[in-house]
Amino acid sequence: MKCPKCHAEQDDANTICDRCGIVFAKFDKHRPRPGEAGRVARMLSRDRDEDQALRSLLLPTEVAGDVVVLWARGLLWAILVLWGLLLILSSVGSNAAGASFLHLINLPFHEAGHVFFRPFGQFITSLGGTLGQLLMPAICLGVLLIKTRDPFGASVCLWWFGENFLDIAPYMADARAGVMPLVGGGTGQSTPYGFHDWNYLLTETGLLRWDQALGTLTHLLGSLIMIAAALWGLALLRRQSRRLKS
Repeated sequence: MKCPKCHAEQDDANTICDRCGIVFAKFDKHRPRPGEAGRVARMLSRDRDEDQALRSLLLPTEVAGDVVVLWARGLLWAILVLWGLLLILSSVGSNAAGASFLHLINLPFHEAGHVFFRPFGQFITSLGGTLGQLLMPAICLGVLLIKTRDPFGASVCLWWFGENFLDIAPYMADARAGVMPLVGGGTGQSTPYGFHDWNYLLTETGLLRWDQALGTLTHLLGSLIMIAAALWGLALLRRQSRRLKS
């Protein structure tokens, strides 16, 4: 017989190849069965197609838009980068995101989240404020990316999504201190238990003593998302610029 790997002639009684040393029983065990090779090839081909589809969705070869659109996008990108750096480099305690005008945009979605998630109980209702202000930029991202095929607009929404984490971080870190002014007046110290979302959430989960660390981690997560959004936007601008030059 012949070795199935190196094709060297063997004695029919051999269990190990005289040339390459493979164990025939183990080789046969892992060798694709008839028809299996084709199935594996189809699976690999499907995975490649899915990867290609994802790449073309996130980083299309042809980025639409004329020179005016390119400059407008570039200006918006520069503003978001500079603004993002100011927010990222600010401490959690400074509440820089909460002091910006974008907080006034995030706040209605936060409050709407409480209303939307109210049927799911007190815990989810309290968490719903945070979920509400994260869901809105996430929904906008999905619509721009999948529905309208505007990846640059989606990158801006990803930046906004990350910024919301920076907006949430000081509120989370204030869970024990309770000195941050709340909607409707008062602070966590002067309002009934449950009025301060994160005091309630962290108390109920036994994580209250970790409020500062969780706030810092949330700030870091948002910062990484904003940086990723900026890099994504820059890659799209470079592709659009190359298309216009060609």
